[in-house]
Amino acid sequence: MSDDERVRDAGYDDFLDAIEDGEPYYLESPSGNGWLPPRQVDPETGESGLTEEPLPDTGEILTMTTTNVSGPSFADDVPYVVAVAQFGPVRITGQVRGVDHDDVEIGQEVEIGIDRNETEDERVIIFDVV
Repeated sequence: MSDDERVRDAGYDDFLDAIEDGEPYYLESPSGNGWLPPRQVDPETGESGLTEEPLPDTGEILTMTTTNVSGPSFADDVPYVVAVAQFGPVRITGQVRGVDHDDVEIGQEVEIGIDRNETEDERVIIFDVV
């Protein structure tokens, strides 16, 4: 199914589009908490009025795991590394690309991007090691 045929997930697909356009962002509450779209209120404070703020250019891998057996949506992609990276006030989950899965380490600096998975040609968030 092409992107044109798929129903858009409001907020999330806008976030992916922004990453592809080189303008990734996060949502900041009046209290300064950071969140990822889609989000209309800060779940910690209940505040509304979140504003879009530029995502830092690089993040740091906090944790990661190598996936050798996956669900059907990623069956043709294995093995791959899924990591959680800290970008300023937000944590983002993505696939690490561009390095052998044995060379991914906690603490590595990464940049965010968008690519497609092998199995279903769906957009996925990726991290490139800097």
